[in-house]
Amino acid sequence: MTRHVYRFGGGQADGDADMRELLGGKGANLAEMNGLGLPVPPGFTITTAVCNHCQAHDGAYPEGLEQEVDGALAAVEAMTDTAFGDPVRPLLVSVRSGAAASMPGMLDTVLNLGLNDATRDGLAASSGDARFAADSHRRFIQMYGNVVLGVSHRAFEDVLDEVKFAKGAELDTDLAAGDWLAVIERYRALVLEETGEPFPEDPRAQLWGAVGAVFRSWGNARAVTYRELHGLDHAGGTAVNVQAMVFGNMGEDSCTGVAFTRDPSTGEASYYGEFLPNAQGEDVVAGIRTPRPLTAAAAGADADPPPMEAAMPAVYAELTAAFTRLETHYRDMQDIEFTVQKGKLWILQTRTGKRSTKAALRIAVDLANQGVISRAEAIRRIEPERLDQLLHPTLDPAAHTRVIVRGLPASPGAASGVAVFSADEAERRGSAGDDVILVRSETSPEDIHGMHAARGILTNRGGQTSHAAVVARGMGRPCVVGAGELVINHDTRSAKALSCGFAEGDLVTIDGSTGAVMLGKVPTIDPELPEAFHELMGWADGIRRLRIRANAETPVDAETARRFGAEGIGLCRTEHMFFDGERILAMRQMIMAENAEERQAALAQIAPMQRQDFVELFRIMAGWPVTIRLLDPPLHEFLPAGPDELGEVAARAGLDAGALRRRATELAEANPMLGHRGARLGISYPEIYDMQVQAIFEALHATADAPVELEIMLPLVFSRAEVNVLRGRIARVAEAVTAATGWTPSYTVGTMIELPRAALAAGSIAESAEFFSFGTNDLTQTTFGISRDDAGRFLAGYLEAGIFAVDPFVSLDAEGVGELIRTAAARGRATRPDLKLGICGEHGGDPASVAHCHDWGLDYVSCSPYRVPIARLAAARAAAGSGPGSPDGTA
Repeated sequence: MTRHVYRFGGGQADGDADMRELLGGKGANLAEMNGLGLPVPPGFTITTAVCNHCQAHDGAYPEGLEQEVDGALAAVEAMTDTAFGDPVRPLLVSVRSGAAASMPGMLDTVLNLGLNDATRDGLAASSGDARFAADSHRRFIQMYGNVVLGVSHRAFEDVLDEVKFAKGAELDTDLAAGDWLAVIERYRALVLEETGEPFPEDPRAQLWGAVGAVFRSWGNARAVTYRELHGLDHAGGTAVNVQAMVFGNMGEDSCTGVAFTRDPSTGEASYYGEFLPNAQGEDVVAGIRTPRPLTAAAAGADADPPPMEAAMPAVYAELTAAFTRLETHYRDMQDIEFTVQKGKLWILQTRTGKRSTKAALRIAVDLANQGVISRAEAIRRIEPERLDQLLHPTLDPAAHTRVIVRGLPASPGAASGVAVFSADEAERRGSAGDDVILVRSETSPEDIHGMHAARGILTNRGGQTSHAAVVARGMGRPCVVGAGELVINHDTRSAKALSCGFAEGDLVTIDGSTGAVMLGKVPTIDPELPEAFHELMGWADGIRRLRIRANAETPVDAETARRFGAEGIGLCRTEHMFFDGERILAMRQMIMAENAEERQAALAQIAPMQRQDFVELFRIMAGWPVTIRLLDPPLHEFLPAGPDELGEVAARAGLDAGALRRRATELAEANPMLGHRGARLGISYPEIYDMQVQAIFEALHATADAPVELEIMLPLVFSRAEVNVLRGRIARVAEAVTAATGWTPSYTVGTMIELPRAALAAGSIAESAEFFSFGTNDLTQTTFGISRDDAGRFLAGYLEAGIFAVDPFVSLDAEGVGELIRTAAARGRATRPDLKLGICGEHGGDPASVAHCHDWGLDYVSCSPYRVPIARLAAARAAAGSGPGSPDGTA
């Protein structure tokens, strides 16, 4: 028979860390920690296969599961000298989810399961603490009522707030045993009112209700959203972990906490975490109370109340010994949940810790330099896309700011936007293009969609291991938590701190690196990249095969590209040089010309400006290849569209408005992508390309002391004959330049492959072209027969229906566009073995597409300047292969 349940406890376990697909990450790590001899409460794991069975069979369990659970439960009873449902020595359990990939806060948990009036009395008698027993009972009803029975968390909190107000209590810990008994009765009444059924009192019915709820939580909206955002498999399922309860709410010698073996924001090799005395684990992550730091260094001198290091020195020493053991064993920073019950430490969970990009870089580099992991593994541990966090501006420290409140710096970076007070509003405004800051008292898993839409997150409750902090760090969103002096009113959608405040729609700025909250929008400065970034990128450059270039036309773009490590320009779109000031007027005069002489006269005004543009680019890129694409778009794109603008342009250019309007109508393209553009334009109006080529060669001559490797690219060709015609004109211009200067330009001529026919005719085209640059934007559109804008109207439905496995306008489609690229590469190199191959569309900065290009044997990719580091790292990861990495611990 198929095994459905795996036991652990007492230093023994049926599973280990390699079984995470079957046992989930939590179950596999619980088994592994037992093997390490760490203090782990006993329990058992119901496998992910059972979840998948339930999903496929309308919630029905596989045959034999109940008998296996009964046997495992009996083993836990024997190890704890308790009995499930026994009124004298009651065994209470936690029921937790655990998928193969970490999904913090996305699935469901129930604590203190097994309590009813009889077992509560037994717990009170055995513990000698009636208040603790009653507190545990009300927690169980609240969690079970919410997770299993569907009663809103807020409804329970409203009841609790009323009781606390009536008693004049500020904190939960201020309530006595009798108060909790009153809360329990009101909770039961609430469940009956909301569900029409009494709260279940039979512990076994409670257990199977919770197990079913955890399995169902795999398909809840927040879990589905989380998997979609993080690219996780929807088919994996979650395991269920049933574990003997240990209690952090048994007095001041008990506590619960969350800790990281390194700082998850900076990567510094120092313990980072928080604990709450007399509390249970959900209190920490839910942000209901503000926790205390673990270490004296984090708390500061003479901290009151004291940190764990001072308050519980013996337990703290045992805990940090476990930190060292776990990080050494797993070879990565660990995120650990623990409970102390009456002075005894229990480790509840370990997992590879989520971290900021800055921290991920430092941790990977430190571990590689210490010999714990290889450099190749360090490279594999950093997701290229997350480098984006480091490459954009941060707050200008010299700017005038109006700090209205400070909270805890939970996720680094800075963001400005309009304040919104609900996740739905954040999603709505974010979808409309607004920058928003999501402001909440505390976040919950139901807020995941709004957190993703927001530029930053601000809460007035919770600590640095709260839900808001952990999820924001994983998403790369700046986050400030625990801003306790900020009073947030969700009804009026406003917030106030002392005499200052803001309402929904007001601009605010948060700094997740300092915890500052400011009114208005604060200026930014370019970031300083950490030393670990440069060290890791140096390793990446040493192993990647693909070269990385940038798409750039301006000196600013070129300098940015070089600063980020670009190895030349893979696409200089010369049409971008025509749209400024006097150039656009001269360009429009050229378009209006009636003959070649008039066109040449207008182009003569543009030529000196084009030449100077190229001189600046060549000086910045001295020694590197520069690919210049001759004019590509159809001429109507240079003309004004509306009648008012037509009249204004005609007056400024000294042109007849009627003639300009007629010319715009003549040049209008019904299908601009396939119209009179690219090589067709160059053949129809050769003087345009002649002017451009002459400006290029003259600039090359002016910078001959530090030459670039010049590549002239012909756009949108579909045959070798087109290349031959245009190549002949380029050669004639080169001969004229040589005759005039006595200097011979060095250059190559290639083409952009952006039509399916060109890809299929690549063998013939390569007879005349010395390089191919795949224009993946247009090639994708011509392959699928849809524009990117049109695809936006229905692409979500196609992705959901499985017609597209990925968005082909973001990642190269390996079967469609990818097959054309592979075909063109093979046919072109069969004709010309030394044919240089690259891509220059936006896919050049997409890590998945970069990996394809590595596999297909291309020579380089070209992307926007700010994506150059991402492409460098993606190329290195492709070269490093699929060896061991840290999929849950990447930035």
